[in-house]
Amino acid sequence: MARGKIQIKRIENQTNRQVTYSKRRNGLFKKAHELTVLCDARVSIIMFSSSNKLHEFISPNTTTKEIIDLYQTVSDVDVWSAHYERMQETKRKLLETNRNLRTQIKQRLGECLDELDTQELRSLEEEMENTFKLVRERKFKSLGNQIETTKKKNKSQQDIQKNLIHELELRAEDPHYGLVDNGGDYDSVIGYQLRFQPNHHHHYPNHALHAASASDIITFHLLE
Repeated sequence: MARGKIQIKRIENQTNRQVTYSKRRNGLFKKAHELTVLCDARVSIIMFSSSNKLHEFISPNTTTKEIIDLYQTVSDVDVWSAHYERMQETKRKLLETNRNLRTQIKQRLGECLDELDTQELRSLEEEMENTFKLVRERKFKSLGNQIETTKKKNKSQQDIQKNLIHELELRAEDPHYGLVDNGGDYDSVIGYQLRFQPNHHHHYPNHALHAASASDIITFHLLE
């Protein structure tokens, strides 16, 4: 079937426009490659999509700069001069900005002040005072944060200490805490047991004490 004619106008649908651009770009590059191979031509194509995405084709064994240089020679047009002038102007502005910044830094260090008049010196003084104020405020804020952090740490340590002391007091007051069991160290508490035995002699006859077995004696772990 013969292809119908396509009206050449902007494609409104963005998706269709992008698809058409991609297909026709590839077709154009294909034709440029055929010209290069068949005719030994040097071809350079530079394209930008509607989203400013760069696409380019350059014949093998050459560069875009060589193509542009050849164009300048043949057409007697200096393409680089205007670009070079713009680069020189940009360089001059950057050097001027850098020189001014260096001078301002020196002035804030107390140097190069002879070049300033009274009004400029007053403005510099006010600016330095405002800067010192900001630095002091930031310093005090930083110190305040450090103090608060230290207080929180100390409070946490004090709470831990109080809990430990409270736990030790509860252990000391509980008469059933620390009873020797089968897995306990009996030798470690034998001295503690002996201190309690003389106090019971006036309550019990001697034969009762001798009759009591070791298992009948209540023992306690000594707190280290």
